[in-house]
Amino acid sequence: MLKTLLGSLSRERILVFIAAREEGYAAEITEFWKCPDRPIKRELNRLEADGVLISKPYGRTIAYQMNPRFYLRKELSALLLKAIDAYPPDLKQKLLFNRRRPRAKGKPVILLEDLEKKGGT
Repeated sequence: MLKTLLGSLSRERILVFIAAREEGYAAEITEFWKCPDRPIKRELNRLEADGVLISKPYGRTIAYQMNPRFYLRKELSALLLKAIDAYPPDLKQKLLFNRRRPRAKGKPVILLEDLEKKGGT
């Protein structure tokens, strides 16, 4: 959707993923989009060099997030979140579902659509 504006499909995938989840690492992004890791890693390095993203090492893993000092961060995030709204509902839900830790045993799963139904929307 934003490929022509952002210059490449890999760049779009990275920025959409990070806008939705606030943080991501290369293997997580490639696993989500089911794409090769080389173009993702190359674009992550370019985006970091350009100041759009910053990286934080967690052991051997490098996590990326939007650079809070990037001049157009708010506008870029707004554009990316608007693009996510246009995605198919199943992809949108999968993208916005950000599970970082294991679920407690016996805890019920509450889906986004269940919350929307309760909210009366």
